[in-house]
Amino acid sequence: MNRFPATLHFFAALGVCLHVFASVARAEEFRTLTNTSGKAIRAKVLAVAGGKVSIALENGQQFEIPLASLSPADQESLANWKPAPAPAAGGAAVALASTGGVTAEQINEALGHPLFAGSTLWSSKPEEVAARLDWPRESKTAIGESYRAYPDAEYRLLGARPHSAALYGENEQVTGLSVVYANKGDSFGAAGGGEEHFIKGKPVPGGMEGVRMIMENDAETIAGKLTALLGEPKRQRFGEGESRVDVQRWDWAGHAFLLSNVPDEYVSLAVQTIEAADNRGNTARIPDSIIRERARGFVEKRNNGDVVITNIPMVDQGPKGYCVPATAERCMRFFGIPADMYLLAMAGETQAGGGTSVELLLSNIGSDIKRKGRSFEISEGELKMRDIQKSIDAGIPMIWAVYSTKEFNEISTERTQERKDSWESHKARVAAAAADPKLSPDPSRGHVVIIMGYNAETNEIAFSDSWGERYLERWITLPEAEQVSQKRVYVIGL
Repeated sequence: MNRFPATLHFFAALGVCLHVFASVARAEEFRTLTNTSGKAIRAKVLAVAGGKVSIALENGQQFEIPLASLSPADQESLANWKPAPAPAAGGAAVALASTGGVTAEQINEALGHPLFAGSTLWSSKPEEVAARLDWPRESKTAIGESYRAYPDAEYRLLGARPHSAALYGENEQVTGLSVVYANKGDSFGAAGGGEEHFIKGKPVPGGMEGVRMIMENDAETIAGKLTALLGEPKRQRFGEGESRVDVQRWDWAGHAFLLSNVPDEYVSLAVQTIEAADNRGNTARIPDSIIRERARGFVEKRNNGDVVITNIPMVDQGPKGYCVPATAERCMRFFGIPADMYLLAMAGETQAGGGTSVELLLSNIGSDIKRKGRSFEISEGELKMRDIQKSIDAGIPMIWAVYSTKEFNEISTERTQERKDSWESHKARVAAAAADPKLSPDPSRGHVVIIMGYNAETNEIAFSDSWGERYLERWITLPEAEQVSQKRVYVIGL
């Protein structure tokens, strides 16, 4: 369980894509807790000690909250709370059993990969599942962890080629898988790639006609494999707001396989808990107080004056260069909002062959965020230290549109290393650079990053690129940043 001594933060989960965080406890174990402002949440009480209450929400996330923040009735009720008897040794892992005559070995054979090994995904460690699948680690923070693969053209999962495969975990347990197959951003071109040259003996044409043909083939192939093992699927709606889609659903041993085929957009497969699937991806809003507490608890103040938001998940934007959806996914997951950058790219009306619209993507995401009772602000104009300080001090990262020029990247890389090697020398250099900035914008180098820190003394800001863990924290002076800024910042807030 995640413990945050100072504060905690959680954002009401939003069904933006088909992976949602798994519910790890049965519904009958949950109760309604009300805070002193009268706002209620559904949660399972895990522990009461030292004036703190440890809880698990229905989406699986776990937190500590002050006992005094709850209503007098809840405080009285919890005063004599006793934990349930501990399970027998080895009871944490829920063993897999043949369901409907279908074994884990048969499921793995259909998948073409050893996803299952003795216990359910929901009682398995993410790193162990990822190792079996050979999917590299993408990020691990106090919030959760993720593993992501960009398979080559020969890779098959359920007989079809995935373009992105992601495994998500939290509290040392798997919470879901999200696999994106044919989509208009990748499956495009007169020749296509690999299996896309011909489908069922027919050549694949260019444009959207070819995309539709590839998508139909992937959906049929995946559905055929699952139906042969598990029977005919159920059909249901899944997700919320703009992200709501029709899915085909197959259940097996506590796992729901959800196949989505969104016309002219993408084919995707999610593996979720039965509870998440039954709930159709709908999640309850979490009170602002919980969000605000954890956000502030992730703010780290260093001896050199740096103030940085920690525990922002990393997402590697991958070969498509999806900087906008990757950055959006990072911020959304930081706020507890499930997201997959490939599916977010479709929200940005990605064109055939790639290319996303910053405004469309973030505006569409913003609509769903607002529907959940949170704010989504777009500001234009000069970057100002006082605005950055206010946001970072509250634990709120900022999505910044920038011109990522060669000079900008070279300077930020050099400065980031220099400030580790010789702080006094670094301070002198950045003072000179801030007084006489020399960067120039390049409209062909549009990019988005996360502003996640500042140093008021050196007049620097910290930003994070979605290029892997090596690029989690980089630094540049504010005057230099202003020279390459696109004058737009996007903020998810309370």
